Amino acid sequence: MGKISWDENTFSRFTYVDNVTISRDGRYVAYVLTKANMKKNKYERTVVIEDLKTGGRSFIEDAFMPVISPRGDKIVYLRAKEENKERLLELWLADLRTMGSKKLIEAKVIDSVQWNEDNRRILIRSRKRLEDEDLIFDQDVPVWFDSFGFFSGEKTLFWIYDTEGEEVIDEIEAYKFSSAIWHGDKVLYASPHNNILDFKFYDICLYSEGSSEKVLEGVSFVPIDSNGKNILLYGKPKKIKRSEHDYLYLWDLNEVVPITEKYGYENFTGKITSSGAIYFGTYKEGRITLERVQNGELISIVDEPCWVTYFDVSDNDVVALIKESDVKLPEVYVWKDGEIRQITDYNGLILDKLKVRPIKHFRYKSLDLEIDGWYIKPDIKRGEKAPVIVFVHGGPKGMYGYRFRYEMQLLADKGFFIVFTNPRGSTGYSEDFALRVLERVGLEDFQDILNGIKAFLNLEPQADPERVGITGISYGGFMTNWALTQSNMFKAGISENGISYWLTSYAFSDIGLWFDREIIGDNPLENENYRKLSPIFYANNVKAPILIIHSLEDYRCPLDQSVMFYHVLKDLGKEAYIAIFKRGAHGHSIRGSPKHRAKRYKLIVEFFMRKLMKGEEGFPIEEIIKDIGEEKK
Repeated sequence: MGKISWDENTFSRFTYVDNVTISRDGRYVAYVLTKANMKKNKYERTVVIEDLKTGGRSFIEDAFMPVISPRGDKIVYLRAKEENKERLLELWLADLRTMGSKKLIEAKVIDSVQWNEDNRRILIRSRKRLEDEDLIFDQDVPVWFDSFGFFSGEKTLFWIYDTEGEEVIDEIEAYKFSSAIWHGDKVLYASPHNNILDFKFYDICLYSEGSSEKVLEGVSFVPIDSNGKNILLYGKPKKIKRSEHDYLYLWDLNEVVPITEKYGYENFTGKITSSGAIYFGTYKEGRITLERVQNGELISIVDEPCWVTYFDVSDNDVVALIKESDVKLPEVYVWKDGEIRQITDYNGLILDKLKVRPIKHFRYKSLDLEIDGWYIKPDIKRGEKAPVIVFVHGGPKGMYGYRFRYEMQLLADKGFFIVFTNPRGSTGYSEDFALRVLERVGLEDFQDILNGIKAFLNLEPQADPERVGITGISYGGFMTNWALTQSNMFKAGISENGISYWLTSYAFSDIGLWFDREIIGDNPLENENYRKLSPIFYANNVKAPILIIHSLEDYRCPLDQSVMFYHVLKDLGKEAYIAIFKRGAHGHSIRGSPKHRAKRYKLIVEFFMRKLMKGEEGFPIEEIIKDIGEEKK
């Protein structure tokens, strides 16, 4: 078999790794391997255990979320099963020496599992809610949450489970979205302050032997790791805006000491070892780096054009990590004694048969800031021009950069230039850079995008300025709606799970009561921003054809946003189409079933091909999605 062509099914040829963990002695590395089965329209997950001492590899099929015990002799993991049309999760335990296993417990929800240092007890996070076949009831807001559905009085449960006695020996009940870690033999948990779910303030409590003591109140960080002596906190002492950066702090239950504030970049997680070394990931100008601080000394472990998406650390400073780049899918690596080596290569052979195009970086001046941009160049003959597709990331505090982007590679293979930037509001830069977009979405950030397109067009004379399209998801969907109402530059747009009217988003979205008030402004019923910054009120300006994609179960940017915009556009006689996926939450683009994803990719490619390449009228959906998911010979 020679070269393979990119199409809507190519993603199913890839193998995906995530959820990496390492044993305390640095011998075993476990991770989850996921493959898309197009025939069965499902994902198949396997826990893989690498023995770094012997080079051996073990597999646990139909399993995910592995956690290795402190002594490195046992591993727990989850399995999912369907029973009476209801999904249940089973927690299993396996002996790493013999690979013998047993089922411990089953529940509707298991969010996380953590071992205690005694190598026997585990801390399980679960949830409960009012289970009534006829009604949902709540007295808190919001009433629903993306990927969770309706809350109906939901609470968080923490179970302390004895893996030898196979019993729940203690239970802690807390407000929804509480999190917890072991701290020695005690449990340290954070709950939303005053039972208000706004992801801004938390109360931190220490639990032991049936009683809880509140040790911090109304803070903006939560405990994420402990070595028994010191606790690693993630967030900030007191946030004024939720969009402020999150950093790492060290806490001994008395003094809170800042660790990463001084570096200026936002962190995404951290780990602390028994020796006190702190490992952390950082969003940094299109990269996600991995660094270590010990005794005040900063060491860079991975700081290259890539994203480190998961990592774990042993007590002897061996790091297991997953990283990817613009031309390489995620693989597992191990860092030891200053050297990094790749231990998996699941995708090397298939990538050798595909043409993967690297991204090219450029930097440009936009208004008062310097902005990072990137582009992918398609194969194009000398003297010819190719159309351009502009991608806008979500957020606004998202980030583009050196990561493998399937849709971008797919469209570049079809002959499109791909352009993407990190306008103001993005993470990966200073906190001021991120906050500049608040109450001004669609204004200077949109100018940053326009200026990025102009800078790109000056770099690439073969890019056709008369055939520019735009697309994005979530905030990128909002920006696509906004772009088509504010500029005639774009000749086609695909808006996905976007916002068209900020007032209904504020009242209807799971996070609208706080997110929209922060980025659009307070007093939504009176604030003119809720109309001024809403694309729906400029719908008459739209001249380009638009495809609107939305998922029915999205509670983050609910379906009303796309349906309203579509109805108004059609009423005004605009060329508009809407595709509503019947299943899938806000992240349906990556979490939808394999055939769901293939149909989405096909819609995107065909729309831009027909509107920017061929200049065709209409969008014949039956022809386009026919035989989606079938293997091509």
